[in-house]
Amino acid sequence: MDWLFLLGIAIFFIGLMASIGLHEIGHLVPAKLFGIKVTQYMVGFGPTMWSRRKGETEYGVKWIPLGGYIRMIGMLPPKPGEDPGKLRGGSTGPFQALIEQAREVALEEVRPGDENRVFYRKKWWQKVIVMSGGPAMNFVLAFILYALLLVGIGVPTYAPVVSPDTNTCVIPISEHRTECRPGDQPTPASQAGLKAGDKLVALDGHKIETWEDATRVIRSHGAGPAELAIIRDGRPMTLQTTLIAQDRPKPGEPDVIEKNVGFLGVLPTEVMQQQSFGAVFPYMAELTGRVAVSLVNLPEKMVGVWDAAFSGAERDPEGPVGVVGAGRMGGEILASDLTGVQKLFVFVNLLAGFNLAIGMFNLIPLLPLDGGHIAGGLWEGLKRAWARILRRPEPSYVDIAKVLPLTYALAIVMIVMAGLLVYADLINPLRLTG
Repeated sequence: MDWLFLLGIAIFFIGLMASIGLHEIGHLVPAKLFGIKVTQYMVGFGPTMWSRRKGETEYGVKWIPLGGYIRMIGMLPPKPGEDPGKLRGGSTGPFQALIEQAREVALEEVRPGDENRVFYRKKWWQKVIVMSGGPAMNFVLAFILYALLLVGIGVPTYAPVVSPDTNTCVIPISEHRTECRPGDQPTPASQAGLKAGDKLVALDGHKIETWEDATRVIRSHGAGPAELAIIRDGRPMTLQTTLIAQDRPKPGEPDVIEKNVGFLGVLPTEVMQQQSFGAVFPYMAELTGRVAVSLVNLPEKMVGVWDAAFSGAERDPEGPVGVVGAGRMGGEILASDLTGVQKLFVFVNLLAGFNLAIGMFNLIPLLPLDGGHIAGGLWEGLKRAWARILRRPEPSYVDIAKVLPLTYALAIVMIVMAGLLVYADLINPLRLTG
């Protein structure tokens, strides 16, 4: 296996673990600011690879890089009407027993003097801030990475510069080939003496600043003589050419054929064009909308992953990808024939996309996701505000222990989904190249 492929996997996993670690810091910092006792800060799951205790918190890294967590004491409140300092008797029914057992485990973490440092006693808005901190950190990371992408690296754009891959002959679209044959008609560009690297500036006085301008001006001109202004090696020049009429695919709609449009016979050059800082906001907003739609369609997409894993169906390029598949993509990027700048662009874009997806996924208002705790905090705030309006006694804390059976069921579903993605990524991976 190519060492560049392995290095790409390693680099991606380092970026992923850093993103997970910062997500958990987004929870850790406000938790400590609000006086909640945090006993563990861990990146990863499973057996501990390394840890060190500082103060009351153990910081560490675990072997399975599928997430992370911080352990805050008192996540579950005691049963209403019972002394939080005493263990309760047994309960009948499997679900009720499960809930009571979880309460007892949460209570065992609370030491004398920690009664006011438990999570459930904090104000509703503090709970919301603590649980929103992780996804917020992912959104900040995604924004920084997209800003680096657009402002620092630039986005791939076709420039009105003649590409070295430009053919010198006219190949009708009905003939599915890319190579010239003896007897093929030369293009107007080759007859005019255009060379690779020439920049198109104007056609018959119509300015050309982008490749879209060039396509529009050339096609609307139609067949006939034209004066072509170019820049070659930094020097402006004017060439005389005679455009011909051809049937060509419509830009952006390759299945639509435009009849008898003007044809010069050049291909553009792909360049990395830097954007303004203001372009980052609409760019990320558009991607956020796409991720939201993908999350709504996730159950349907997982059916496609199942078919790809067990029936050999083709992976959906717009479908979900697990950690293993993303790591494999990182290896493909580094081992590809792309230029260094192009590799950096795809790598940063991949990591930014994962941060955006992680942040959005965690906002789903279901436990054990952050969004479930956020929803609980908001519901608690709404109940207390309503009680103040009606001059009623302040209601008790929102008891998320009551939905623990559903939480465990959802956790099992998430584990199954993660396992399916890992299997599909190994058996039938989604590839960036080839």
